[in-house]
Amino acid sequence: MDQLDFNLLWKNFVDTVTNHYMDFEGRVRRTQFWHFILVYVVVGLGVSIVGGILAMPGLRSLYGLAMLLPTLGMTARRLHDIDKPTSWVLILAIPFLLEILLGLLALFSLFLYPLFILIAGLATLISLAMLIALVVIIYFCAQPGTVGPNQYGPDPKGAAA
Repeated sequence: MDQLDFNLLWKNFVDTVTNHYMDFEGRVRRTQFWHFILVYVVVGLGVSIVGGILAMPGLRSLYGLAMLLPTLGMTARRLHDIDKPTSWVLILAIPFLLEILLGLLALFSLFLYPLFILIAGLATLISLAMLIALVVIIYFCAQPGTVGPNQYGPDPKGAAA
């Protein structure tokens, strides 16, 4: 097995964040996508640890918010490589939007205990929906790309049609 070059991993991550921050066009190879995700998770763990040490729990949320568009863009370009539309990224957004809605309802239901119990049950179902959505996206992102050009651009491997 080839060894990972951490310098190349970091360059890929920095290039995605700086040069492709809101890039939803084109295609990206599996290796580039998973290398980005690896660095994203490792940096996220570091941010969480630093946030815990400095007693700043919102630091991880700020990191997640800052990385939202590059991560969605990278995922959209990975989906393009398997000839799927950008809109499939919204599979992840639906449960998150429902969770935000439930959070708002929970604030209003603090005064009505039975409504609060119902919302807690719905929150469990929405968490399950988020897990299923994540598994579906991981499955698609792990698939090999379309060989040759497709409607989203040329093959990132450079293979002929």
